[in-house]
Amino acid sequence: MAKRTLKEILLRIVILFVGLTIAHLGVTLFLLADLGADPFNVLIQGLFRTAQHMTGWTLLTHGRVHMAICFLIILVLLIADRSYIKIGTILCMVCGGPIIDFFTLLLGGLIHSGNPFAVRILVLAAGCGILAFGMTIVMKSDSGVGPNDLVAIVISDKLHRPFSVTRIVVDVCFVAAGFFMGGAVGIGTIICAALVGPVAGIFLPRSEKMVDRVIYAVMK
Repeated sequence: MAKRTLKEILLRIVILFVGLTIAHLGVTLFLLADLGADPFNVLIQGLFRTAQHMTGWTLLTHGRVHMAICFLIILVLLIADRSYIKIGTILCMVCGGPIIDFFTLLLGGLIHSGNPFAVRILVLAAGCGILAFGMTIVMKSDSGVGPNDLVAIVISDKLHRPFSVTRIVVDVCFVAAGFFMGGAVGIGTIICAALVGPVAGIFLPRSEKMVDRVIYAVMK
């Protein structure tokens, strides 16, 4: 494999950030629909609600708790095996939470639990598609993945277990822990589990071609 130039590395980081922004728009739609979020954000939501209830800190937001937990995951990985951490992993940690907070501020007045149930289902389904699309762009940027995704990857590698099984177990643990701390588990969590993977499978080859075209057009 040819060594990447600085220009290509920077371009791939920009592509990753675009995918990250799209993916976290999808996550925000899950949260605002309030019908249950994806497994990792069920955990974050539970931690956020528990911490807010126990401390009363008004400065706490879902996004800030998201950033803090991702930071803790990276700290553990730095001790366990730092080879998994790429620049995109750090970018996901730093930017994921603020992006969620930004979209929550932007859309919170329009999308909320007071909307009709049918509207909330449509918002949640749209969130699944948007998350899946953004996630495939992040993956095909080849600059690293988010800390939460690395949890299953590292455990699978270290224990020599199939990734698919490990991912399911990790997601179940996220949901269980988040639920007991007050995270919203509902039809949205089930829809997320059923839709995101298959939709990502549809987007994956298309996102790969799109990323390759962008890189070729800029680098030629």
